[in-house]
Amino acid sequence: MEPRDRARLITVTVSEVLCVLGTLLGVGVFGGQAVNQTAGGALSADATLLAPAGPAFSIWSVIYLGLAAYTLFQWLPSQRAAERQRRIGWLVAASMLLNAGWLLVVSFAPLWLSVVVIAALVLVLGLIIRELARTPSSGLLETIVVDGTLGLYVGWVSVAVCANVTAFLVAEGIRVEGFAGEVIAAAVLVVAALIAFLLLRASRGNLAIGAAMAWGVAWIAVGRLSGAPESLTTAIAALIVAVVIVVLTIAARAAAAGWPRSAH
Repeated sequence: MEPRDRARLITVTVSEVLCVLGTLLGVGVFGGQAVNQTAGGALSADATLLAPAGPAFSIWSVIYLGLAAYTLFQWLPSQRAAERQRRIGWLVAASMLLNAGWLLVVSFAPLWLSVVVIAALVLVLGLIIRELARTPSSGLLETIVVDGTLGLYVGWVSVAVCANVTAFLVAEGIRVEGFAGEVIAAAVLVVAALIAFLLLRASRGNLAIGAAMAWGVAWIAVGRLSGAPESLTTAIAALIVAVVIVVLTIAARAAAAGWPRSAH
């Protein structure tokens, strides 16, 4: 194993540990406030029209388990010097550190900085998806552990960035009430659908991306139907966008598989 490979493996592992510690800090395990209680509650499930209902965040458990599995997977003899791991390893480490950094920022720094950090996280995850699409998976295990985990990761964060930006604007006193606010929320959801289209196209139909984004958007609908701020208009728009994302995912996957095939 070359020194550069060993350095990458160790960096990813250390980044995973820091990511876990940052997460435990963010959920209040080490004391202090949980994320949804910081910044005056700006990131809570009832703070804005685009905040997903609380259960939506359970997807993080799957993502974190996947990242731990990826960290172990990269140490396998067949993966230590694999070209695919060389392409994404440093980027995955960066995403883990940005994830931990976001949790620290929302707890101890101005909320605007969290927007900068999560935007950087989206960019890094986008680069990861591009690299995954350029090199094929070595088998089912890698598809699940690597493509699946990172697909869920980028899909969920792509929804979360919309909620994060909205929370920052509301916390800064930029509020648009009534129907106008609902129209703006619907417009942001349409942007989320566009982001889904671009990611699915770039990833050649990564199913996990579509699943995570549809999951997040659907829980926005649940939040608007079951809790404050209630908004039937936003809920309907979110449900429509969730369905659109599912359709886009199926279409992108079919296109990547070369279906439908021309008859000769």
